[in-house]
Parts: sequence; C-alpha cells; structure tokens
Amino acid sequence: MPKIVDHQVRREEIAEALWRVVRRDGVAAATVRSIAAEAGWSPSALRHYFSTQAELLAFAMEHVIARARARIESTVYDGPVRVAVRRLLEELLPMDEERRAEAEVWLQLAARAQGDPAAVAWLRRADDGVAEATALAVRALAEQGELAAHRDAEFEAARLHALIDGLTIHMLTRPESMHPDRTSAVLAAHLDDLAI
Repeated sequence: MPKIVDHQVRREEIAEALWRVVRRDGVAAATVRSIAAEAGWSPSALRHYFSTQAELLAFAMEHVIARARARIESTVYDGPVRVAVRRLLEELLPMDEERRAEAEVWLQLAARAQGDPAAVAWLRRADDGVAEATALAVRALAEQGELAAHRDAEFEAARLHALIDGLTIHMLTRPESMHPDRTSAVLAAHLDDLAI
C-alpha cells in the first residue's frame, strides 16, 4: 500500500526549515538548496512543493500570518476591556521566542519581497491584519466607554497600529532596553491615555 503523505504538513516543514535558515544565516542564504538541506530533503523533492524560490518565500510569509492568526484566535480575552485589548495587541508583538522568530523572519522576508508582486500582496495582507486588530481594539475600548469622546476612533486605530509596528522594531533591534515587561507597560500606558 502506498504511503499517504500530508502535503500541508510537508509544506509547513519546509516553511519551518526556511525560518531556521533565515534566522541563522539571513534571507540571502535562503536558497532552494540550503532549505532542502535544512529540511533533510533533496532540492528536487522541495521543488515538488515549490517550483520557485518566490513561491517558497510567499508561502513562508503566509505561514507567519496563519500562525499569528491561529494564536490570536485561540487566546482567551477576559477581564477588564483594557486588559483584554492589551492581551490581543501583545499577540502581535515579539513578546516570547515564538513571536520573536515570526517577527524576525517576517521583517527579513518583507525586505526581500520588495518588487515581487505576489510577496507584496502577502505583506499588505499582514499589514491589513494588524490594522484590523488595532481597529477592533479601539472599537472595543469605545464600546466600553474607555475611549475619550474627543478622540477619533479611526485616527487612534492608525496611531495604535504605528505604535505596534514601532514597538516590534524596538524589541527586535534593542531587546536589552525594550524587553517584554517594558513593552507591556508602554502599551498599557497608551491604552490608559486613550481614555482621557
């Protein structure tokens, strides 16, 4: 009887191998040959799943989005609205090793993706996901009376989006000064300020 292969699992194994190569050696080292070697495959076996490096990079970006979305959807958001909103937003930040890996890989792939229309579409999709999360956060605050009446919700969502992006960069480039506890405190202070 022939062996049944779960192709989605195989593709995810390849994406994980790509992540390891990118984190260890940089995105320039993420060739079909190096990723195949990291996964313990032959380059021809890897090409069965991804015919071009661009397809592989696009899938790796899609994999980052899917992991983040699954994590966000599985998290329980209870307690006071500001606490729940902060918990939601922290899922977008590199607060632990898993999220740090996602952010590192994402940023390297994003830099590499410029000029590739398919990759740019995935970048836009991820950015839209952050925008959706920040809009949801501001809407939840407003519905619970935690957004001051003089504040424009759309503007505050855009400002919160920029804060998330900035915190991500600081956490990746200056982890000694922007550690998770400090990041959480900065985010909490921002959410507190929205109420006044």
